[in-house]
Amino acid sequence: MAEGRTESRLIKSYLEAIRRTKPTAGRPRTSESVNNRINKVNQILDSKLDPLKRLSLLQERIDLAQELKRIEDNSTDLVAELEPDFIIAAKSYSERKGISYAAWREFGVPASVLKAAGISRVAPA
Repeated sequence: MAEGRTESRLIKSYLEAIRRTKPTAGRPRTSESVNNRINKVNQILDSKLDPLKRLSLLQERIDLAQELKRIEDNSTDLVAELEPDFIIAAKSYSERKGISYAAWREFGVPASVLKAAGISRVAPA
């Protein structure tokens, strides 16, 4: 039972890292584009504004600062760091929980990682 909990923890950590780094729709944001928007928001905040508009811009600036920190932290390194443990645990976890190759791929786990884990496209007979 302890082994199952350990595997679940490893799998969850890896999947969370993938989810955080999964690209969103649209053009990818760079630190430069986020910094440009922060500068623009700061310029607008220097002018006289309606209080509700000012409040909205203050929140946008906070959100942009958080986004910039995430970009600069480069959480793709976290995915690479967690990958070896995922590879060790994934096959056993998949078999125990009935998780298919297709489900892993749809979540965003790279095919090369699944191959290294021993999870194939073809379900065992």
